[in-house]
Amino acid sequence: MPERSHIALSFLPMPGSVPVEWRIEPGLTGYDNALAFMEARADAIRRDGAPELVWLVEHPPLYTAGTSAKQEDLVEPDRFPVFAAGRGGEYTYHGPGQRVAYVMLDLKRRREDVRAFVAALEEWIIGTLGHFNVKGERREDRVGVWVVRPDRPPMPDGSPAEDKIAAIGIRLRRWVSFHGISINVEPNLGHFSGIVPCGVSDHGVTSLVDLGLPVTMADLDVALKAAFGEVFGAVEEVRQIARKAS
Repeated sequence: MPERSHIALSFLPMPGSVPVEWRIEPGLTGYDNALAFMEARADAIRRDGAPELVWLVEHPPLYTAGTSAKQEDLVEPDRFPVFAAGRGGEYTYHGPGQRVAYVMLDLKRRREDVRAFVAALEEWIIGTLGHFNVKGERREDRVGVWVVRPDRPPMPDGSPAEDKIAAIGIRLRRWVSFHGISINVEPNLGHFSGIVPCGVSDHGVTSLVDLGLPVTMADLDVALKAAFGEVFGAVEEVRQIARKAS
């Protein structure tokens, strides 16, 4: 099986497909509301041929458990609300200052290849970070995007220290994706200490601001949109979804 870095990463839709809808949600979105919306939209994409959608949100502080989450990785279970997400992966944190991009794409209109889809999502993140001259890297033994930290002491084996800057967790239903990615812009990184993020205890977590970059959420959204087009094709910005409070 080829490494993800050697997989063809283009996930463009079939010719004649309508652009992906691109929506930015204001304020903080409650997690239960987000799950309900994604479920309904994924069903509409498959059942009714609804347009694909990328939905950008921020959540109030919370932890989510993927289908591979281990109970012992929830270090502080009473710190924030904990939600069973139904996506792949383990525990992760969402909160203000972190951009979550929920990706509802029809892989039947693109490529029916889950592993390549994950690699394409990583490539989207790497391209986005490149707009800020940040070198994001994939690791074959762990999903997500990482940055090397030469400013920190090396690992015990002599390898450079590195931190996770973006997470990926997806679910497919009848070849329609939901859930998606998260990128740390300026969250409270201390909130990650209540879990073992994605089951990885040997490495830290960082953000664009932690790396010394004065990036705003609006800056990131512009970069996300540009990088998405390179991997997944055209998007069309549409009116915001009615705000759903936490």
